[in-house]
Amino acid sequence: MNPFKTYFMGGFECADHINRSGERVNLLKYTQHDIRVEEDYQLLADMNILVVREGICWSQVETSPNIFDFSEVLNRMQAAEKFNMQQIWDLIHFGYPDDLYPTHPKFCERFANLSRAFANFYKANAKQNLLVVPINEISFLSWHSGDVRGTVPFAVNSGWDIKYHLCKAAIIGIEALKETDPLCRIILVEPLVEIHPDDDTEEEHLFELNQHQFQAMDIISGRICPELNGKEEYLDILGFNYYWNCQWKVGGESLDWPDLENKRFPLREMLKAAYYRYKKPLFLSETGHIGSGRVEWMEEITNECIKVQESGIPFFGICIYPVIDRPNWDNLHEFHDCGIFDVDAQLNRIPELNLIRSIKKQQEQVARSSAAALSLQQLITSY
Repeated sequence: MNPFKTYFMGGFECADHINRSGERVNLLKYTQHDIRVEEDYQLLADMNILVVREGICWSQVETSPNIFDFSEVLNRMQAAEKFNMQQIWDLIHFGYPDDLYPTHPKFCERFANLSRAFANFYKANAKQNLLVVPINEISFLSWHSGDVRGTVPFAVNSGWDIKYHLCKAAIIGIEALKETDPLCRIILVEPLVEIHPDDDTEEEHLFELNQHQFQAMDIISGRICPELNGKEEYLDILGFNYYWNCQWKVGGESLDWPDLENKRFPLREMLKAAYYRYKKPLFLSETGHIGSGRVEWMEEITNECIKVQESGIPFFGICIYPVIDRPNWDNLHEFHDCGIFDVDAQLNRIPELNLIRSIKKQQEQVARSSAAALSLQQLITSY
């Protein structure tokens, strides 16, 4: 059964890592979502979007080792109750406390303590079941911090090592969450990519490259690295993040979008492949576009996702990301023009009206498709 209130969801940028300049990023504050949360939820409620992705910002809530202050998180939880909003909570969205990094000897223990503390806090204060992403995009974070010096520990040639330790932490964190709140739903979120061959790429090498995106879920499910004690049951709901630059050639060149030459692999086939690999319900946990083309991108994405749903796969919806325009991680004065709502110099929300009108049409399109699928299922059942 689909646990989400609405098919379309909205994601708020909540990265809180240390950027390449050594500056602590806190996009929750840079976008003022922390102090405008009621305004932001009202904007989404007016669009009949009643599910949001949020992040607790570990670097902000653990004020000193194993001492937690969830008061700001509580403010957003209370706003959700006021606006009938369902929240999905990321525990790690790229950031950790200043004294930690994934290969630190205390990292797993501290993450387990965070997971346990948050689950207890949530049970004591929430009226809805906990939907939780332990670590957002382990694959991307491993590459960003372990291969290209994007954040701590600012390493190179260490992506696998970072990934291994993040997966170890995720497994221990899931165990802590489940022990504290057996009814919580675990959502694993990873990028969904397709790597295309260059002229001289061998087929076996290309296949191997495309398998790397599934390593984190394979570890957490116990399919590889069994010494970490992953379990298939830890794959509860799967989220996949997909943007225009998630398809590239072996050499690193992104494939053009719009795809005028039909070189890109259809998103529907990528989602189907992910489903048949794990046989778990899934949704598109992030998607959106920068600048112009936002309407056309979302229309294409919705059409692809409807085809997935119509194929009989348990596909739960689409999270548009971000709701509010966000700045560049490494240049916090440069905004991307990528939200459902852009911002002015005072961070007032400026609606992207063409996109909002298009989303309304897409909601109607999804409703028609869902109704047709239900009628067909009822017809089949009646025989």
